[in-house]
Amino acid sequence: MELLNRLSAPTPPFFQKVRNLGLLLTAIASVVIGLPMELPLPVLEIAGGLAVAGAVMAGLGQSAVKTE
Repeated sequence: MELLNRLSAPTPPFFQKVRNLGLLLTAIASVVIGLPMELPLPVLEIAGGLAVAGAVMAGLGQSAVKTE
């Protein structure tokens, strides 16, 4: 299956939830990283890890395909 067809194919409900959770984690991490105040380094490292994990979850959730 081609990548574009796979990404536009119907997604199972569980993986829709995984995708949405990944997008939420990425958005929260982006807000924390983009704050105009100086944060401790561990907080920024955790936010960076959450951003990567959220992006992977969103990609995985979107690439799952409902087969019949």
